[in-house]
Amino acid sequence: MTKITERQLEIIEAAGKILTNSGVGGLTIKNLAKEMNFSEAAIYRHFTSKENIVVAMLAYLANKMDERYTKALGDDLNPEEKFISLFQNQFSFFHNNPHFVVAVFSDGLMEESEHINATILQIMAVKMKYLSPILVEGQKTNIFIKTIPSEDLVHIVMGTIRLQMFKWKRANFQFDINKKGEEIIQSLLTIIKKQQ
Repeated sequence: MTKITERQLEIIEAAGKILTNSGVGGLTIKNLAKEMNFSEAAIYRHFTSKENIVVAMLAYLANKMDERYTKALGDDLNPEEKFISLFQNQFSFFHNNPHFVVAVFSDGLMEESEHINATILQIMAVKMKYLSPILVEGQKTNIFIKTIPSEDLVHIVMGTIRLQMFKWKRANFQFDINKKGEEIIQSLLTIIKKQQ
């Protein structure tokens, strides 16, 4: 991802606020300019379209996830602790930044834009980059079950988390995602951990 400027980050954050409050339909260059007390021309100097803003937002999310996960997953943690840390980190981040969830699950955006779709796949690739080795290590050290291949476990885990985030967005962020996330983490561990 090309480095984004401070002004672009301000625009992304303002776009996130609009997405959270008004959905994709409310995110227009006109509304964004109004939100920021800018002219529309000033927005266009930084981004050529609404699509570019959403792509930049998602690329920024992927980049930040990479940074956060690297810090959260210390070498001193065992696979179960890494699994918990990875998803606690994710739920906590989204709790504080729900507009990223709106961008990822925006109805109509994905089928309209190959660019947005590719960036969402990039986010999933970042998650897999961290989750896959945790599951493989957990299987090698007999912490996680071996009856399901690790690549299938990745899909089961990511699908469960994704569904939870989608439900949170659909509920208009009205429940505590950290609390519900903790329950989901424990349920997933019940499924994937080897019984002692």
